[in-house]
Amino acid sequence: MEMEFSENEIIFNRELSQLDELVLKFVKILDELKVDYVIISGYIAILFGRSRNTEDVDLFIEEMHFKKFTEMWKALERNGFECINAENPESAYNEYLKEKLAIRFAEKGKFIPNFELKFPKTDMSQYSLRNKITVKLNGENLLTSKIEPQIAYKLYMGSDKDIEDAAHLWETFKGKINPIIFNKFTKKLGVENKVKLLD
Repeated sequence: MEMEFSENEIIFNRELSQLDELVLKFVKILDELKVDYVIISGYIAILFGRSRNTEDVDLFIEEMHFKKFTEMWKALERNGFECINAENPESAYNEYLKEKLAIRFAEKGKFIPNFELKFPKTDMSQYSLRNKITVKLNGENLLTSKIEPQIAYKLYMGSDKDIEDAAHLWETFKGKINPIIFNKFTKKLGVENKVKLLD
């Protein structure tokens, strides 16, 4: 899989999976509403060629007023999605997002895969939202976290699946990893001793 790199953009083409098509459909709705978002966690490894399944796609979305959130809720419903863990926008906004909990959207009548949406609640999540990269997949745009904090975070999570995700990203982006950013996050998360697991 050949990729073109610039500082904040990655461009490549490949055959799309059903999950890819669903993700592109979902984020296009966010883009049309000018909702700032960033994709994080497991789907990033899948996006860049790791062969595994996932039940959810994780995103941070900007903190927004209830009116804008309601517009997003209605737009998602119009396009075939429904919230699977809150019955209405008021509950989703006040009992979940404002409490730093995630809401989940899936295609109507389905539970997986689903999109897990959260407001950023830590310095690291704020960093991911502010310092994202644009991925052009077959000409369609996705906004994802920078690779360096994702690898560090996967090492921090530490399950076999997470370590394998981290190793895949490390191998895929070998020579493109910014060592200053990477070392900053491995230190922040206390996983410097796990870096050896990547090779």
